[in-house]
Amino acid sequence: MAQLNLGSIDILNPDLLVERGYPHQEWALLRAEAPVFYYQRPNVRPFWAVTKHADIITVSRQPDLFRSSQYLFVTLDEPGAPPDDTVFLRQLLNMNPPEHGVYRAVVNRRFTPRAVQKLAAQIEEVTTEVLQEILGRTECDFVTEVAAKLPLAVIAEMFGIPRSDWQMMFRLSNSMIAPSDPEFAGTESIQETLERTRMEFFQYFSQLIEDRRKAPRDDVAAALANGTVSGAALPQFELLSYFALLIIAGNETTRNAISGGLYALINHPEQMALLKANPSLMVKPAVEEILRWTSPVIQFTRVATANTELHGQPIREGDIVAMFYPSANRDEEVFENPNRFDIQRDPNPHLAFGIGEHYCLGANLARLELQAMFHQLAERMDGVELAGPIKRMRSNFVGGIKHMPIHYRIDPRWA
Repeated sequence: MAQLNLGSIDILNPDLLVERGYPHQEWALLRAEAPVFYYQRPNVRPFWAVTKHADIITVSRQPDLFRSSQYLFVTLDEPGAPPDDTVFLRQLLNMNPPEHGVYRAVVNRRFTPRAVQKLAAQIEEVTTEVLQEILGRTECDFVTEVAAKLPLAVIAEMFGIPRSDWQMMFRLSNSMIAPSDPEFAGTESIQETLERTRMEFFQYFSQLIEDRRKAPRDDVAAALANGTVSGAALPQFELLSYFALLIIAGNETTRNAISGGLYALINHPEQMALLKANPSLMVKPAVEEILRWTSPVIQFTRVATANTELHGQPIREGDIVAMFYPSANRDEEVFENPNRFDIQRDPNPHLAFGIGEHYCLGANLARLELQAMFHQLAERMDGVELAGPIKRMRSNFVGGIKHMPIHYRIDPRWA
């Protein structure tokens, strides 16, 4: 910490995120010395970095004062990046009350605790099927062969997307979330990657919408395709954006929590042993600690609609405020020993799903998927360790591991 200072810390460079993971030391410095810090760097649009738990709650619960906009997250001004005001999608994350609530209501009932609980048996079955594919082996890429498959299968089934198209959904989700990652972009620029990805998504979902309007089914795709806002069908751009949002959010963040959760357990073998001895811990405390620890969504922004003050700092109308959730989830004033991974931590008021009207629509579903995966992993695996270096996604919006080779032993009872 001694070598860090407010004038030179870097909390946005995606190459540093790839190399080192989340900048927890830098965020700790900000929480201690400048909880609301005006971040000015040569290649960044200036913004206020909000790093403490209480301040993020304050911003999140005042949507009239701190508005969502098309500028979803702060990033570097890199070659080939689109202008800040480019509108690739218009969906819930960009919307404010009352519009946000009206649009959210179109599918909200399908993500309530009761509705999601009806999927519990199916989620357990999919988890078993995914893990069955790695039995009889001792090594795999946990991200692509396990972590990615469960949430993708569940959300695709909820939309009625055929299995033959799941891999395409995975590819397009990666490209939209991390368009500057060479593995996903290839030789394209960031803007070209985003435009191509949107076009592919929209072409696919246009056909799906047409199918569900001709022959409605009891699935999320039909609920969206035939849904109404203020008595009228959803406008086409917003409708297609809604499809893209739910598919991306429905598989990206949970996948990263699963892979990050196993990475944490590998690095904290005493916690793995505790979970194996008592898999029922996954029902609540363990899943919440995995969410706190991994915090897959790094940041979202808001724009101030009037002059105001936050943690003693004068925020001017039009200023950008960026909320860093992984930092809030290590806030020393909220969490005892915040840098300790403790699957028995209770209480655990983390903000991994956000707070306020933008609280994650799929939070109940994500929890159920995490519970199923780690409960079965704890039962089936006798031991697990890294079989090579991990590779992180190049993104300062969503943090995740894109490749994680593991070596494992399966309990003989399950072999």
